[in-house]
Amino acid sequence: MNYQNKKFHAVSNTSNGEVSGDTVFHYQQTGNIVTAKYSGGGIVNGHLIALVDEQGNLDMRYHHVNVQGELQTGICFSKPEVLPDGRIRLHETWQWTSGDCSKGSSVVEEFWDS
Repeated sequence: MNYQNKKFHAVSNTSNGEVSGDTVFHYQQTGNIVTAKYSGGGIVNGHLIALVDEQGNLDMRYHHVNVQGELQTGICFSKPEVLPDGRIRLHETWQWTSGDCSKGSSVVEEFWDS
């Protein structure tokens, strides 16, 4: 699975998450290293870095500044699903490593610019 130049947005998130459908992730990939910049909704500026395995699973670390001016950090494991139209859906389990250190889950889907 290749994440190079893919764009994703959230379609669901638990209530303790900060990512929303207005947050856009721009993924890049070099070898087994995936990075992304993200912003929108409650996120002013964020970055993630991940290692991708042979099945396309992502083991990632992320950090961002939210609209309240707080620096947030976390870990996430994302499992891909290829949709019938070829887009990628990521099923994510995550945990904050800052703040309350709570856990959550989200689903993000690739989208194509029209």
